[in-house]
Amino acid sequence: MPPGSPLGRVVEIAEEGRHLLKERGFLVVEAGGEELGRVPLDDIAALVATARGTSLTTSLIAALAERGTPVVLCGANFAPVALVFPLAGHHAQQRRMEAQLAATRPLAKRLWAQVVAAKLRAQAAALASAGLPSAALARLARSVRSGDPENAEAQGARRYWPLMMGEGFRRDPSLPGANALLNYGYAVLRAGVARAICAAGLHPSLGIFHRHPHNPLPLADDLMEPFRPLVDLEVRALVAEGASEVDRVAKRRLAALLLADVPTAFGTSPFATALMRCAASLAESYLSGVPALEFPMLSAEGGNVIAEPDFPVGLSGHVDVRDVRSSGDDEV
Repeated sequence: MPPGSPLGRVVEIAEEGRHLLKERGFLVVEAGGEELGRVPLDDIAALVATARGTSLTTSLIAALAERGTPVVLCGANFAPVALVFPLAGHHAQQRRMEAQLAATRPLAKRLWAQVVAAKLRAQAAALASAGLPSAALARLARSVRSGDPENAEAQGARRYWPLMMGEGFRRDPSLPGANALLNYGYAVLRAGVARAICAAGLHPSLGIFHRHPHNPLPLADDLMEPFRPLVDLEVRALVAEGASEVDRVAKRRLAALLLADVPTAFGTSPFATALMRCAASLAESYLSGVPALEFPMLSAEGGNVIAEPDFPVGLSGHVDVRDVRSSGDDEV
């Protein structure tokens, strides 16, 4: 599998006292001097360490960086505190980062308008897929202007959440239940988007709209906005099936989203491939000065927007599939 391949697993180290090292082409997990499991390095989409006391060798970190695989270190409450960013993510990285730094304010405002319009269209498609009214959001998507001065994104959120999750629902990342499931799903999505950004030769800390001194991934928070409804639909399904907490089953379902199929301008592609194309389209927009972001063409036709893959994600034993929590930028 070549560097930057979109296919792979999100691997979380969630138990105390684990030691991670590279052995030939594998990530090896040890505890007390005994091997607990191993994963081919080329199969890993992101490595997330949430457990205190986890140790990693520098050769492992270097091997993952060479593959464009992000290593995320988490603090309390699963919040990411550091990201190991590969220095060479793309053959044209220097030229693309220079263009990213030199992007004008008008270009950023036009890019943000495209993000907001795509998010509203995706929300409308998600609602329609669930058999819910969607026309208002579709109309709102057509009204977004450069920079979104009318804050159509917030207007859409006020209409969207009561329809998608019920009248009594309030989006609050600090709450359990559906909110915690959304947090987890967004965290998986965020890791996938961050990887796509790095693979495209862009820097994830230079956002289009999101800016915060303690947020290392504002550009990921920008580009993931139109993809959030995919998570929302899956969480809605989980809740309808009785899920009330982020357990192993829910984590598997949400982590598997990165391998789901979505319709694009080039035909049906794995979700992670669509993320790569989206990040690449942003890089080209910076280089050309013409905003032309590419997002999946979500549609309600034929039922659910997402086709779940029949793909086992995760490892048995002491290595689990989880991810970090989102930054909470989706608050209404």
